[in-house]
Amino acid sequence: MGYILEKLFLNWSRMASFFYTLMRPAMYHGHGKPPPFFEGWYYKLVSADESVRCAVIPAVILGEQGHAFIQVVDGVRSRMDYYSFPLSEFWASEKRFEVRIADNVFTLDGFSLDLRSETGAALTGQVRLHETRPWPVTLLSPGIMGWYAWVPAMECYHGVLSLDHALSGSLTFDGRTVDFGGGRGYLEKDWGASFPEGYVWMQTNHFGRPGICLVASVAVIPWRGSAFPGLIVGLWLDGKLYRFATYTGARLEVFEITPEHLLLTVSSRALRLELTAERAEGIPLKGPTKRDMGARVDESLSARVHVRLSDRRGGALFDGIGRHAGLEIFQVERLLEMVKATGKR
Repeated sequence: MGYILEKLFLNWSRMASFFYTLMRPAMYHGHGKPPPFFEGWYYKLVSADESVRCAVIPAVILGEQGHAFIQVVDGVRSRMDYYSFPLSEFWASEKRFEVRIADNVFTLDGFSLDLRSETGAALTGQVRLHETRPWPVTLLSPGIMGWYAWVPAMECYHGVLSLDHALSGSLTFDGRTVDFGGGRGYLEKDWGASFPEGYVWMQTNHFGRPGICLVASVAVIPWRGSAFPGLIVGLWLDGKLYRFATYTGARLEVFEITPEHLLLTVSSRALRLELTAERAEGIPLKGPTKRDMGARVDESLSARVHVRLSDRRGGALFDGIGRHAGLEIFQVERLLEMVKATGKR
């Protein structure tokens, strides 16, 4: 009887923890998780004069070569620095989003860094986030993944913690101090067993006026022994979030990739969204697999995206260019084949 009660309590505790973190996507989801497992947060920063664009990525991976790390992407100098730490220097709260990696702290309100590598690279300072705008979380649709967030054992989960926010504070890169006061930022995260086999991702919140953000992704999604091309697109515009996703019934009308462009058109019953991304030189990052941080992912922070939102009669609701876009195109051969097989072009 004692064994049965212990198992029931353990299962109830796991379910309670799953529900608690599900409704709070920002939190660390890895407590008690066996490998393979990874979780990482992506802080994108653009200075007020737009001369500095960077991303700070704190993360942890559990597996054969388990460790914590902070990956820093410098979009101006086309440089990536990777700071690695033993798992013993990683800590995450079980009640809120607060992560510590050695002397570096990350929360929804901002982060502080004290990074020094064996090669002599150094990055120190503190940045604060103001008036964050998270993707809405409800019981039926707990975040950007919609009801798919309820599905256990998905290969990769995704969360958008702030579509757009103001920045304050500064960072010192190898003796060069950058003031981020008045700049704009974006914050998202991923967690699960591995990045998708193939995907495209883009994000920008720098348009002709503030208060606009685009995030879009198409990826290979494993599903019951097979796979399908999953679609998630969100356009935050004038206080309203326009969603186009597999779980909303959105259609993928155009999906094309050339050396110069990524073309993506999606539609719902009432709206059509056309995206044309101008590709720019990428910076090689490390990405998680089920074994280690072995995947090579090229990311640009200098792409441009033409965004056009219209109604079904063709009337334009928005037409603009997003600057300083993050853009990743990763092993898309199978993804393109899957989309083609569904009849899209």
